[in-house]
Amino acid sequence: MSDLNSRWLLLIVSLPTAGATVRMRLWRAIKAIGCVPLRDGAYLLPEREEHSAALEDLAEQTNTEGGQAWLVNVLPRVPEHAAAFHTLFDRSSEYAEFIDKLTHARKAISGQAPLEVARTVKRLRKDFDMLRRVDFFPNERLLAAEASWADFNEAANPVLSPGEPHPENRPISRLDTSEYQGRTWATRCNLWVDRVASAWLIQRFIDREATFVWLDTPAHCPTDALGFDFDGAVFTHVGDKVTFEVLLASFGLDQDAGLNKLGALVHSLDVGGPPNPEALGFEAILSGAKSRLPDDDALLAEIGKVLDSLHVHYSKKSAS
Repeated sequence: MSDLNSRWLLLIVSLPTAGATVRMRLWRAIKAIGCVPLRDGAYLLPEREEHSAALEDLAEQTNTEGGQAWLVNVLPRVPEHAAAFHTLFDRSSEYAEFIDKLTHARKAISGQAPLEVARTVKRLRKDFDMLRRVDFFPNERLLAAEASWADFNEAANPVLSPGEPHPENRPISRLDTSEYQGRTWATRCNLWVDRVASAWLIQRFIDREATFVWLDTPAHCPTDALGFDFDGAVFTHVGDKVTFEVLLASFGLDQDAGLNKLGALVHSLDVGGPPNPEALGFEAILSGAKSRLPDDDALLAEIGKVLDSLHVHYSKKSAS
């Protein structure tokens, strides 16, 4: 990664001494993008299309607000300089700090109420997403952090969602949707990400005449119902796939690029995974809808429209 041909972007900024507000806004933006300061007023990033656009916007904004900013390309003259630039972006210490946070948070779960655990999960997910977003040269520390995040979620999920299924170790058989029409489908009540997304997927792509039963406990599942997202259900977590992804694979829907991207969003929010730009927004909408709507039928109807829009959005992105 430290070859001589690596290219870099350098933002050089000079701000008025009285521009404290502008300075703070610029610093926050630079930190969010993942720049490394070489000195006061000089900020480095690896050259990528999205980085170029972001830094050009910052330079234009700075010039508009009375400062001076220049964006220049940098090409190291010797391999040692390229290696030094790469080293500046090593996030190992930040990953170690994050793993330490996860360790302490996991130890505290047993004495916390669900609302407190939910807040901790949300805060740490935001921290992890931000860290991965600025990790431009991932190494084994990312793998260690992902393993710790999975362990933390495994401890938090029973508190946040009692009855959360344990992954099964079995092959996923390919099924014919024509044999699953007009059926009764059942899952745990108080829908959250994987269950509401799976119900939407069933309703839109598998069984348009589906009837849903929301269970107080999986033990109350009717014998003629197709259970999903609980231990022993017909459709549940298998291996590293959440229920939504298992349904995709079972019915051959994993050929739909938009649905696959939705699957990544559901996976990220349900058990953790690579950062997803829309994940936190979807989680916020779902949380607000749960607080506002009277029951799971109303929740599915409303969140179904959000998932319709996300599917269109992801499909358009995949086609472009």
